[in-house]
Amino acid sequence: MLLRIRSRDGLERVTIDSANITVSQLKTLIQSQLQIPVQNQTLSTNQNLLLAKSPSDLQKFTDMSNSNTPLSSLNISHGSIIFLSYEGERSIKGPAIQPAGSFGRKMTMDDLIAKQMRVTRQENPHCDSVSFDRDCADAFQHYVNESLAFAVKRGGFMYGTVSEDKKVEVNFIYEPPQQGTEEMLCLLRDPEEEKLVDGIAAGLGMKKVGFIFTQTIMQNKKDYTLSTREVLQAVEYHAESNMEEWVTTVVKLEVSEDGTAAIHFEAFQMSDMCVRLFKEGWFETEISEGDDPKLSKMKKDVVVGVKDVKEVDNDFFLVVVKILDHQGPLSSAFPIENRNTQLTMRALKSHLDRSPNLPLVKRISDFHLLLFLARFLDLNSDVPALTQCVLTQAAVPEGYKLLINSMAETA
Repeated sequence: MLLRIRSRDGLERVTIDSANITVSQLKTLIQSQLQIPVQNQTLSTNQNLLLAKSPSDLQKFTDMSNSNTPLSSLNISHGSIIFLSYEGERSIKGPAIQPAGSFGRKMTMDDLIAKQMRVTRQENPHCDSVSFDRDCADAFQHYVNESLAFAVKRGGFMYGTVSEDKKVEVNFIYEPPQQGTEEMLCLLRDPEEEKLVDGIAAGLGMKKVGFIFTQTIMQNKKDYTLSTREVLQAVEYHAESNMEEWVTTVVKLEVSEDGTAAIHFEAFQMSDMCVRLFKEGWFETEISEGDDPKLSKMKKDVVVGVKDVKEVDNDFFLVVVKILDHQGPLSSAFPIENRNTQLTMRALKSHLDRSPNLPLVKRISDFHLLLFLARFLDLNSDVPALTQCVLTQAAVPEGYKLLINSMAETA
């Protein structure tokens, strides 16, 4: 992978094996590839390093001062810019890459950085594919089709696994409290509930792997893939995840020319540049009524093609991901959280009575049921015990059997 090194000499590139190397190893590579002695180097992810005038100024930049810090913990990945200040002189092999348009006028540091923000299409995603458990995908799309009629937006977080060969599997969808309109989706996130969700996922050997949302019928008449609001929301969750393999999925109802309707899932990753621009605060987040929904506004110029622009077509930020399906280890038969129906013990009893001849572990192998139970159990002891049973399909201990059955009998 490549890192871009910005110094007083311009922009140069250094090749590294992976983001798992340490700061010390990076400095050694800079020494061998750029001929700058390790002891002369000061590194930082902060562009203001290049404005430092004295040794005391340099000491203020401490984010990369620990030689043992892995680059991955600093959110450094392929294409990232690292700023380098060094003592002494050197002979540069070939010209460093100078920012376009710099000849003949004095440029500020902001000018220099802006000129390097070149937005291009990212050809390949960081994950090989995303596969949806059929039951959880069907439960999500059935609700937005039958109950909401694709008239208002709905969303959730996808949980599952990421294999060593970068294949993402989605095994359940958690739907937070939310409010949706034709154009906007507001997730009213509950930190305490999300702790339960993450605890259940961890016990099942899973984690949060993406964001899923619907577009409305009225949106399907617009000429964009994702609106500006959707890009901002999607990149916010992608940036929050700190996962290269994070997937954003949009579900929509498309009507063909012969009048037949079909539900489509489309999966994307937000490009590395999109995530970087968001993290560094380049996006204008205020959207006015007359703004074009297919264009994202920037606070400063970026380079698209050969032009400096402040509006970028949202499609530049989307990297298509291949979609597959599978039959996962969980069912999605229990009523789903945070919908119109309030969950009660009667729902638990009805669910358990539906298949009385199955072992209890089979009947509780449903994320939404586990989340319902977790509200009445201890997150640090009971939830891991039950999820371990579900993960290994082992018999539920007698104490938990009595507890769950007694909860159901109170209905």
